[in-house]
Amino acid sequence: MTDSQRFCTAISTCLRDIDDIHRPGFPVDTSGLRDAAVLVPLVERRGGLQVILTRRSEALTKHAGQISFPGGRVDPGDATPVAAALRECHEEIGLLSSGVHVLGRLPRYPTISGFMIHPFVGHVHNPGRLRAEPSEVAEIFEVPLAFFLDPANHQPHHVEVDGETYRLHAMPYGDYYIWGATAAILRELYQRLHAGAPDVFADTMAPVTQQVR
Repeated sequence: MTDSQRFCTAISTCLRDIDDIHRPGFPVDTSGLRDAAVLVPLVERRGGLQVILTRRSEALTKHAGQISFPGGRVDPGDATPVAAALRECHEEIGLLSSGVHVLGRLPRYPTISGFMIHPFVGHVHNPGRLRAEPSEVAEIFEVPLAFFLDPANHQPHHVEVDGETYRLHAMPYGDYYIWGATAAILRELYQRLHAGAPDVFADTMAPVTQQVR
């Protein structure tokens, strides 16, 4: 078993039996939210696991140009939220569901834009040739998972909601400013792993983190 495979096993263990809601740090009325689902895709590359992310098209009416995970609304034809996440991955970036092993789910995340996000974490064992659907995705890129699992990269970020200012976190990486629900979901993953598998977390990430810095 490779270090990455061992780490994915630890992720799966830490994400068992999760069915709660992550409170984003500012008030959100959760009634009437539309269900959406995203995948946190982890792909093994030389040097360790990478997170596949997208930059949304500037032509979109919501969250234009923002950094996000592949995903979207849960449609009536989707059997489950995870099925919706995998369908959206294929539509947005060409990732086949057969190339993904879903490791587990993270707490649902309500947004002020009207969605209840169902986040899932998947190990991409066969990424194939990814391609962006230009009407939705402007760019596909990857960031080392180790970067997000280093709390030194979790920077304070302030947002204003209804005249009140709230302190959240952002994770800037090069020219990419990663914030909002995307950063919150990644921080939740970090917290679950740090608490649930500290030995595997330290053994696996230490050498990779040194390469990232």
